[in-house]
Amino acid sequence: MTEKKEVAFENIKKRIAKEKNLVKEIEEYKKEIRDATNEEKKKKLDLKLKEHIKILKKLNEENLQDIKKIHLLRPLGAETEYNKKNENYEFSEDNDLKSIGGKIYRQKELYLQGLERETIRRLREHKKSIEERRKKKVKQKSKYSEISSRFFSKFSKQLLGKESFQKLEEDLIKANLDHSPTGYISLILFTTLISFIVGGFITLFFLFFNLEALSPFITQVTEPINIRFLKIFWLIFVIPVGTFFMMYIYPSLEKKSSEFKIDNELPFATIHMAAISGSMINPIRIFEIIISTKEYPALEKEFTKLLNEINVYGSDFVNALKNTAKNTSSKRLAELLNGLATTINSGGDLPNFFEKRSDTLLFEYKIQKEKAAKAAETFMDVYISVVIAAPMILMLLLMMMKMSGLGLSLSVGGITLLVVVGVLVINIVFLTFLHLKKQA
Repeated sequence: MTEKKEVAFENIKKRIAKEKNLVKEIEEYKKEIRDATNEEKKKKLDLKLKEHIKILKKLNEENLQDIKKIHLLRPLGAETEYNKKNENYEFSEDNDLKSIGGKIYRQKELYLQGLERETIRRLREHKKSIEERRKKKVKQKSKYSEISSRFFSKFSKQLLGKESFQKLEEDLIKANLDHSPTGYISLILFTTLISFIVGGFITLFFLFFNLEALSPFITQVTEPINIRFLKIFWLIFVIPVGTFFMMYIYPSLEKKSSEFKIDNELPFATIHMAAISGSMINPIRIFEIIISTKEYPALEKEFTKLLNEINVYGSDFVNALKNTAKNTSSKRLAELLNGLATTINSGGDLPNFFEKRSDTLLFEYKIQKEKAAKAAETFMDVYISVVIAAPMILMLLLMMMKMSGLGLSLSVGGITLLVVVGVLVINIVFLTFLHLKKQA
């Protein structure tokens, strides 16, 4: 078994060396065809180029056949070095055990050794962790989603027919959120109902109590209830309306975040795709290889949708590219997929297409990073002046006004608390702005 593996590996190495030389010759033929002015010479070069490409494809197919023959695990009946040295072995009553030289061994311990055993162990652990995460995710979502769908699924289906919710459905698909449009609208309605109840309790609390900055923090209301109610009744409406609005715009924010991540990964993924396409393999395999690398998590979701279009829904490759382009949040990725579909339809040169597109995307990426760096410098200057210098000046002014008897009659502790709260609020505003700017 080991000898067969070594022979297969040696054959693969030799073919890869041949393929490297063929690729170099193919590139040279392409350059000569571009530079040639004589038509007869072009035809001869074109024939040689096609012959080299055929040989390259044949070598690739032979490599794939040899790779399929290589197995990490030995067959159960295979002989090992230990078996050759210890021929007096026999099966025990338990089929999973063997007795060798008076010692009991499990079959998997006997036939899996070194790297093979470690590889199998890691694969099992990885599979187990994926299943555990999936089950945990399903459990977390299912209860709340089931309750919301039970109450609002029918009404949600009616809302989906309206224009305002059609945009929400589009954003959900492009953001790759794990919710159906009907289920997500049911979640919005159910959460809004809960927030309305919570808003009622908060309104009831503030109807009889006040919150203050200094101790005691909670005090009883002294003004008449009808006047107090006119001051705070808006809380019962603002809380559910705010909840509904935030959940409604959440998919669009997630879509922008997804677009930002895809655009950051796309230039480097396209360079990777250009390198893979140079081996003249099936274009579908390019996307499978990119997914298997696990280096592009945002693009992995989009390419998984593409492969599902082909393998699950039975679409042809070109239609799958166009459908994925429609359902992606990134305009640049949509342009890449549509351009690839056009290139395949017209019989164009895929390596050349990916190479030119990667140059364009990388140039745009560099410009975007330069703009972000300049904006960060300006933002830092504004932050220093507003958050560091302004509070110090404000505190000095308030202290001087207090000493001269002008302005607010606050204690030193009150002035300090006011400045600290002001700085805290400004920092929260700046952090929120930075987060939104990063996602934009």
